[in-house]
Amino acid sequence: MKKTHSFHIPVMGIGFTIDTPLKVAQYGMDSVISLVDDILLEKLRKMYSEKFEVPYKEITDKIDDFRAKRITSYLNLISDLADKKFESLKNITTEKSDELRAYINMLPDGSKIKDEFKKLTSKEFNLSEVKKWATGNLSMGSIDVNIMTKVDKDNYKKNEKLSVEYNDAHAALRGFANSKLNSSVVLSAGMNPRLYSYMSQFDGFFPDKKGGFEKRIILKVSDYRSALIQGKFLAKKGLWVSEYRIESGLNCGGHAFATDGYLLGPVLAEFKEKRDELRASIQQLLNQELLNQERVIPKALLDIKITAQGGVGTQEEHEFLINQYQLDSVGWGTPFLLVPEATTVDEKTLDKLTKAKEEDLYLSDISPLGIPFNNLRDNTKDLEKEGYINKGRPGSACPKKFVALNKEFKEKGICTASREYQHLKIKALDEQGLSLEAYQVEFNKIIEKSCTCVGLGTSALLAYNLDTKVEGEGVSICPGPNMAYYSDVMSLKNITDHIYGRDNMVTRQDRPNFFIKELHIYMDFLRNKLEEARRSITKKEEKYLLTFANNMKEGVSYYKTMFCELKHTFEDIKEVVLNELDKSETALSLIKVEIEGLSMKSQPAIA
Repeated sequence: MKKTHSFHIPVMGIGFTIDTPLKVAQYGMDSVISLVDDILLEKLRKMYSEKFEVPYKEITDKIDDFRAKRITSYLNLISDLADKKFESLKNITTEKSDELRAYINMLPDGSKIKDEFKKLTSKEFNLSEVKKWATGNLSMGSIDVNIMTKVDKDNYKKNEKLSVEYNDAHAALRGFANSKLNSSVVLSAGMNPRLYSYMSQFDGFFPDKKGGFEKRIILKVSDYRSALIQGKFLAKKGLWVSEYRIESGLNCGGHAFATDGYLLGPVLAEFKEKRDELRASIQQLLNQELLNQERVIPKALLDIKITAQGGVGTQEEHEFLINQYQLDSVGWGTPFLLVPEATTVDEKTLDKLTKAKEEDLYLSDISPLGIPFNNLRDNTKDLEKEGYINKGRPGSACPKKFVALNKEFKEKGICTASREYQHLKIKALDEQGLSLEAYQVEFNKIIEKSCTCVGLGTSALLAYNLDTKVEGEGVSICPGPNMAYYSDVMSLKNITDHIYGRDNMVTRQDRPNFFIKELHIYMDFLRNKLEEARRSITKKEEKYLLTFANNMKEGVSYYKTMFCELKHTFEDIKEVVLNELDKSETALSLIKVEIEGLSMKSQPAIA
C-alpha cells in the first residue's frame, strides 16, 4: 500500500521515540521504537496498562528469556492501543470527528485521499458514507523497531555464559519476531553476521507467493557499497531487504558513522542509478537460496524502497530529495524532538533544546561504543559525569550494562563509561610512565565517556513522572546540528505543515542548505583527523586522509554541476551555495598538499 505521508520519524535515542507510534500511527505516520532498553519498555508497559486498564503481569528478570518476552509484550500492547486509536478515528460520530479531520488536514496538499475527502464532504457530511470511505481508504502508520546490531552483549545466568541467541540484539530480534506487528526492523550500526544468520530462523521474514512479508527488513546504510554487501549477505540466508535507509554520515542525530568522505548527494545519485541493478542482482541470489531451502519463491519482482534522512529542514529540501533521487520517503528526526505530540522529552531538556545554538551542538567522543556521537553541550547527564570527576570518582555506576562490551579487563565485558572500567584503565595508565602532557591526553580520553545507555532513556521516565531511583535524573540527548535553527516547541500540525510547505517553523534566516551543512561538518571532521596525524603520520593514515579528501573533492564537483543545472529549485541560495563549494574545493586542495607534506616529513632521511 502506498505511504500516506512522504516522511517518516526515525528512531531517536533510546527513549525519545519509545512510544511515538502510539502518538502518531493513527494519523498514518511511520515511526521507530528503539529496542535497546527492555527495562524501560517494561516500565512503560506497566504505565500504559494501568492508564488504559489493560491486565498487566510483570515480567521480571528471573524469568527465562525475560528480555525477548518484555519486548514482545510491549510491542503487542503498543500495537493493540494504536489499533484502537485508529479504529476510533475511523468510527466517527456527529460529536467526534476532530481526529479524522486532523488526519486529513495533516496530509500533503494534492494527496488523493485529501482530495477525495473534500469532494465527499463538500455538500454535506454524511456520517455513514464518511465511515465507509474512511474504512476503505485510510491506513495506519507503521510501528517499526530499531536494533543496533553491534549492541549485542553476551549474557550470563549464575556466572554461566548463555548461548548466543540470548545476546542482547538476538533477544531483541526474537522479541520483535514473536510480536503481532506486521512491520519492519531497522538494522543499524553496521553488519553483525551472527545476528543476520539468526534472522533466518523466523518464518515471518520470508516472502509469500505475492511477495508480501509479515516482518520486513530495513537496512540503515551510508553508502551503496555497504548496502550491496549486506543485501547480498542477507539474500544468501533467504532474507530480503525491503528498504535501504540512507543516512547522512555526519549531518544527523545520534551516533555518526562517517563515510570515507562520501557526501549524501553523490551517494543518493548512485542508489538512483543502480536501483534496478541492486534489486535484480540481490533477488537472483535470494530466489536461489529460497529454492535451496525449499521455500516459496515469489512470482513477482520484489519491491525495494530507497529512503534518506539526515539534516533535512525545509519543504524545498524535502521535495528536492524525493523528486531528484526518486525516494520513497524522507526521514525527519531532530525537529520532532520539539514536538511533544510525537516524541517523549522531559521539560528541562525540551527547554535546553529550544535554546541550543550551533556551538551547543557538537560531535563528541562521549559514546562508550567508541563511535562519534552528536551531543548537546551541558546536558544533565554530562553535568552529572563532571560532578563525579570533580569528586575524584570518574565513571558511572553502570546500572543497566547494555553496552558492557569491552573485554580488556574482564571476560564478561565492562562498559567504558563505567566507574569500574575507568578505575582500572586509569590504574593501568598510571603505570605507563608517560609525560604529564601525554598522560593528560590519555586520561581525558578515558573520563570523556558518558553513560548514554541510561541517559538516553531517562527523559521518558522524567516526562511521565516514573521512578528514576536506579537511573538517576541525568539526561543524555543526541540532536543533529539542524536543532540550532528551530527555537519553538511545536504541535504535530505545526511540523507537518512545515514539512509540506504550509508553514515555516525555522526561526532563523541564516540556516544553510543541508548539503552545504553536511559538507562543512565533513570538512571539520577531516581537519580534526589531519590534526591528530600531525605528530607522526603512518602510510595507512596518509592513504585514509587522501582517500577522504579525494572523495570529498568528487562530491563537491558533483554538487557544482548539479546546482548549476538546477532549474526552479534553490534559486534564492544558488549563488551562495556555489560560492561555498568553490571555497571548499580550494580548501580541499590545500589539505591534500598538507597531507602529502606531512607524509614526506615522516619518512626517514636517506643517508
